[in-house]
Amino acid sequence: MCTALTYHTKDHYFGRNLDLSYSYGETVTVTPRNYPFRFRGGMQLNHHHAMIGMACVREGYPLYYDAVNECGLAMAGLEFPGAVYEQQRAERDNVAAFELIPWLLGQCATVEEAGLLLGQLSLWEEAFSAQLPPAPLHWMVADREECIVVEPMAEGLRIHDNPVGVMTNQPDFPFMQQYLTMFRDLSPALSVNRLTDRMDLPVFCHGLAAVGLPGDWSSPSRFVRAAFARLNAVSAAGEAESVGQFFHLLGTVERPRGCVQLEGGRQDITVYSSCCNQDRGIYYYTTYENRRITAVDLHGEELEGDGVVSYPLRTEQDILRQN
Repeated sequence: MCTALTYHTKDHYFGRNLDLSYSYGETVTVTPRNYPFRFRGGMQLNHHHAMIGMACVREGYPLYYDAVNECGLAMAGLEFPGAVYEQQRAERDNVAAFELIPWLLGQCATVEEAGLLLGQLSLWEEAFSAQLPPAPLHWMVADREECIVVEPMAEGLRIHDNPVGVMTNQPDFPFMQQYLTMFRDLSPALSVNRLTDRMDLPVFCHGLAAVGLPGDWSSPSRFVRAAFARLNAVSAAGEAESVGQFFHLLGTVERPRGCVQLEGGRQDITVYSSCCNQDRGIYYYTTYENRRITAVDLHGEELEGDGVVSYPLRTEQDILRQN
């Protein structure tokens, strides 16, 4: 299970937590403009927008979990067990789920342009390989002005405006928006006694106005908690302050080892957290094992190349000793 969010100070930021009990050997991956994307439905993109993000590279192909392109359009795919994929349709652009991020980021500069492509899309059930079957996913897509959620449902592809700037997992996004209204009285402000005017109920600590904010790791609770943090967060406009604040926001919903138990003794953890500056194309990340923020700059690569460039994740804790 995962959480994605947007955040804005002077620049615009997009990122996510990847919560899993295992790793696919993901790397920070840059795909330059001339890498030849060959889509299973027969389409090709021989020249496209360059992009950077987290990917599992298989047979030279970047299977992106999340990415941002050189125009500032960002996208993340999160687990969504309710996903229903289609069969191929002759009158549509047939794109597999694992191809959707490069399909959109390779061609679109804005959410509006992405919406036009999505309108002619058939998201079909195609595996990358026998070892990598189709994953049930939904996606959050954001530029500097807009944010949407894309969900493949039994009735077809559904696109929802996302003014909250947060996405988790199931149930579907309309449920999450409705569920959020149950917490409309929560506030980061000082607590006010609304219970009674017949007695004094002194404030004995800060944060009482947010009592009731869910603290568990279920998808709806993470949605509400991340939304509360994101919508009320305050940060200076500098890059270091903005990036640091973004990781603090993701930290409100990250998973410590042992707190979410799965079958067979497995345990979910936050494998990595990412934050990308959409304006500058800088991809920041931390891993469960290494809390130090590492950065990779899209524009530090040769963007007219034709081969993917990958940076293995730093997974050993980096502790600074001062004595």
